[in-house]
Amino acid sequence: MIWLLTFSLFSYALVILQRWIAWRRMPMLKAPASFVPSTNLTVIVPVRNEEKNIRALLGDLEHQYYPRELVEILVIDDHSEDRTVQLIDELSIGSTMSIRRVKLEDWPGLRFKKAAVQKGVELAQGELLVLTDGDCRVGREWLRQYAFLYETQRPAFISGPVCFHHTDTLFEKMQLVEFSSLIGIGGASIQLGQPNMCNGANLAYTREVFEKVQGFQGNENIASGDDEFLLHKVHQRFPGKVAFLKSREAIVYTEARKTLISFLSQRIRWASKWKAYQRLEVQLLALCVFLANLLLFISLPLMIWGGLPVRAVLAGYAVKFVVDFLFLKRVLTFLKKQNHLWYMLPLQLVYVPYVIFTGVAGLAGRYSWKGRVVHKS
Repeated sequence: MIWLLTFSLFSYALVILQRWIAWRRMPMLKAPASFVPSTNLTVIVPVRNEEKNIRALLGDLEHQYYPRELVEILVIDDHSEDRTVQLIDELSIGSTMSIRRVKLEDWPGLRFKKAAVQKGVELAQGELLVLTDGDCRVGREWLRQYAFLYETQRPAFISGPVCFHHTDTLFEKMQLVEFSSLIGIGGASIQLGQPNMCNGANLAYTREVFEKVQGFQGNENIASGDDEFLLHKVHQRFPGKVAFLKSREAIVYTEARKTLISFLSQRIRWASKWKAYQRLEVQLLALCVFLANLLLFISLPLMIWGGLPVRAVLAGYAVKFVVDFLFLKRVLTFLKKQNHLWYMLPLQLVYVPYVIFTGVAGLAGRYSWKGRVVHKS
């Protein structure tokens, strides 16, 4: 057991330290003041029951530092049961931006986020499609940073950073730290040329690229994964053409989950994608993280029962904490959330059983999403 634990932690440490180096070497991007964008953009916003949030997001888009004639906003409503549609219509009347509202119910059989994104791509008129969610907030430079990276590097797929804001409770602060690690791992892996994770709240690609990889074909029956499955397909078809937008001006903000039930439901939904990953290196990375956490979890009762030396178990937890600390310090500094770093300590107490629970539940269970119960196919 001790050799298996040592090997798994060595592998985990190697993975994290590689990404720590990659994150350090990844240059910060900021469009110069002289940059004048020329790319026609379509912002695609799939929504469902977002009456509490859509006003703020559309207000942010209204104040973008980007030529009005080069931007259109497509809000795709996925059968909302509140006043989302009415609010979009009201806000579009007095807007200086081109806002189009589309209802999925006008196309029988279309449901869930992938269908909303697919329809948005079909209807988009812009050259570069930038995606976010209805419960997000964006800064005024958001679109300008995307255009600068696109026009200077011509990537096929761009992943952007996402961060939590308004984290008032201990639970929300711990979520911010955990979520930041996912964003950092995703960005650093792209820098290494091994894309594995991204977040649908902040990404971009062209319709041509979407069509060349046949969109979501092959994973249509999986409700989640509108972001990562597409990322993997683009990387396979266009190796070296995936980019991470490491720009503070391009950070998209959203809120952490308020309750434990909603948090676990979200993470189980994310974990439900792992079994469908087709790239071996992505599966191995997920297995490496899961195995390291599983063995650390098992080591505690073995230590209590005398099956493992106390020093070996404590050393294992120390190794994981140190490498996580080094990596998260870099990522949280970029996100300007370095004051959250010490919330790693309470997070470490629950992180191992949390990863095991969501990993198993994601593979075998079902989850609730936007008021719907989704059964895994």
